[in-house]
Amino acid sequence: LSFIYPSSFIIIIIIFPDAAGYVGFANLPNQVHRKSVKKGFEFTLMVVGESGLGKSTLINSLFLTDLYPERYIPGAAEKIERTVQIEASTVEIEERGVKLRLTVVDTPGYGDAINSQDCFKTIIQYIDNQFERYLHDESGLNRRHIVDNRVHCCFYFISPFGHGLKPLDVEFMKAIHSKVNIVPVIAKADTLTLKERDRLKRRILDEIAEHGIRIYQLPDADSDEDEEFKEQTRVLKASIPFAVIGSNQLIEVKGKKIRGRLYPWGVVEVENPEHNDFLKLRTMLVTHMQDLQEVTQDLHYENFRSERLKRAGRAVDEDVLDKDQILLQKEAELFVNNVPGQDIPFASIQALFYCGNDLNNKTSPKHKAGGNGGSFVYVFPVGNITMIRGTLSN
Repeated sequence: LSFIYPSSFIIIIIIFPDAAGYVGFANLPNQVHRKSVKKGFEFTLMVVGESGLGKSTLINSLFLTDLYPERYIPGAAEKIERTVQIEASTVEIEERGVKLRLTVVDTPGYGDAINSQDCFKTIIQYIDNQFERYLHDESGLNRRHIVDNRVHCCFYFISPFGHGLKPLDVEFMKAIHSKVNIVPVIAKADTLTLKERDRLKRRILDEIAEHGIRIYQLPDADSDEDEEFKEQTRVLKASIPFAVIGSNQLIEVKGKKIRGRLYPWGVVEVENPEHNDFLKLRTMLVTHMQDLQEVTQDLHYENFRSERLKRAGRAVDEDVLDKDQILLQKEAELFVNNVPGQDIPFASIQALFYCGNDLNNKTSPKHKAGGNGGSFVYVFPVGNITMIRGTLSN
């Protein structure tokens, strides 16, 4: 409809949607978005690595918060006898109306002992316990408010002072790569030159492939994505493992305050992509947070759930078989007590024995053919008989 006013020449056009071709389900993504924002998001990040690699500092730098305000740092003598502990810190973060319930699981004491052979069993047990807890809540009566504490991502910190992966690094990643998404991180990258950093990255990737370790693989960009996102995905894939620097100190550089580290020869900027991969690591975590959760749900949790249900099924079957075995053994004992050591005429018994050996095989040690009038003696161990069905008749 148009209304034309000759004096001002203003045209008002009202367009009605085509009733024949418009339904309205194109608004569904907006509904999902509003519901998700209202509900909020949950994410659990685990950080594993030796003491002194800057794990806590990096986490505080990533999320611009202080997760460890009153943390106690043990001395060298205490670290020798210290066992691995699990410390989970939860913080509510809100950015532009979006709420994130972030849980950071730290593992102090990992790799500090002289013998660190079994130091990661506590970590594996924690991951399995969270899967078990989620499975229990999911199988319960009230499933409306299930808290997801499953570990969605694991930052594994690799020391920059070695020449690749240590045996402990290999054993740990091989033990958890089927349970959690592993993101390898080279700590304290400011101790390496650019050439040393590239050489260490190649060495780590070669050793990961050599030992068959499965780390988290970034999903490929779809063909309909814009070129900027495709380039970002390509750069992130090429940067693995991420060589990062963390700092909670603000330094003024050229009239602007930045997070960095001040050295006699200059300033290392945390958020400068030319100095380290901190921004790339944060971009990977933020842009692929939903994919990390989906891989945890569809791959790692489903593997645990199927294996757990298989074990539960086998336990039930074994319990039933044990009860049947006990009953059959009792029947066999009664049968033996009724005819102890007697020769039973073959024509007088109609019985069917199912044992571990073939009864038709006359050479079997459990089957003896007698020569007196077609009679036989059947000698059997009670524990090996799985079924006895028979009747005695005169």
